[in-house]
Amino acid sequence: MELARIEANFSGLSPGKHGWTINEFGYLTRGAASTGKVFNPIKVTGQPLGDLGALDALGNGEASFTGAKQMLRVADLIGRAIVVYETEDKSDSGVAAAVIARSAGVGENYKMLCTCDGTTI
Repeated sequence: MELARIEANFSGLSPGKHGWTINEFGYLTRGAASTGKVFNPIKVTGQPLGDLGALDALGNGEASFTGAKQMLRVADLIGRAIVVYETEDKSDSGVAAAVIARSAGVGENYKMLCTCDGTTI
C-alpha cells in the first residue's frame, strides 16, 4: 500500500481550526478558486483521499502537521495544490493555496525555483 509522508508549517492563519486539502490542480491564477476539487483519484466514497482533516492554528497564527496519508503516492501529488480554508468547512473558498513541489525536509530547502519551469535559480 502506498503511503505519503506529509510535513507542513503554516503562518499567518487566524487562531483556531482550519480545514486543508490537496486539490486537483496547481493552477493558482484565481488563488484557491482555480485549484479544482479535492483530489480523489480512485473515487473513494466518503472522505476524499486529498482531505487532510483540520489544522489547529495557535494564537500566533502558526500551525504545523507531520504525518502520513495512506493510498497517496508522492509522484501523483507533485504539481497539485494544498488549499487552506478559513474554517473546518471545506465547502467555503480557500483562503490560501500553494503548489506541491519536490523539496527537502521542512525548513531544509534553501533553493529558489523558477516558477516558469521549476529549474533551480
